[in-house]
Formats: sequence, structure tokens, C-alpha cells
Amino acid sequence: MLSREYRLTKNNDFGKVAKFGKQAWTQYFGLKWLKNDLRNSRFGIIVSLKVDKKAVVRNRIKRRIRAILDIRKKDIKSGFDFMILTRPEIKNLDYWQIDDIFNNILHKENLFTNEK
Repeated sequence: MLSREYRLTKNNDFGKVAKFGKQAWTQYFGLKWLKNDLRNSRFGIIVSLKVDKKAVVRNRIKRRIRAILDIRKKDIKSGFDFMILTRPEIKNLDYWQIDDIFNNILHKENLFTNEK
């Protein structure tokens, strides 16, 4: 489980990332990020009703993304606020596919701590 210190919780923080952050998009989700003045990175996940009307499906997607972030947080650069915005196509993916796409975005945007 992703602990509270690694989560974006305030609307103000989400608004800053949405307005001023850099972004990268795939067919399945988008990633927006903005530098913060903290020692760790924070993550916010948005799964809207457009993805699926059923809360069970939306919550499953959020749980999968949180599990991926919990494992990868030590490899992601510190001092950023990240916002993950999902698209309806993500509900057709399993955990490993989401993980692979997320890692590809992070590598492409140079957001891992130890780039090869």
C-alpha cells in the first residue's frame, strides 16, 4: 500500500500539477509531473466515471496503479509530484501491462534515478 507521505491529497496540489506540470500520454493513461520542494515524490491517481461507471472497476485500476507505484517509488526521481490520469482503454489491461507501459513512460521522460 502506498503510504500517505507518497500521495497527493489536496486539491491545490492536483491543480498545480495539472496547470504547470509537464506531461506524457499513452493510449491508456497520461502522466503529469511537477517539481516540488520535498524529499520524496508524491503521486495522485485519477480514474473518472468516463473510464467505467462501476466503482469496482475504477477501484481495481487504482489498486493496481498504487501497487506499481509502491514497488517502483524507490527507483523514481525524488522531489516531484506526479498525477496519473487514466483513459477508458486501461480497464482492458492487466497488472503487468500497466507496469510495462508505466516503466516505458518513466524511461522515455528520464524520471528514473538510475538511468542506463
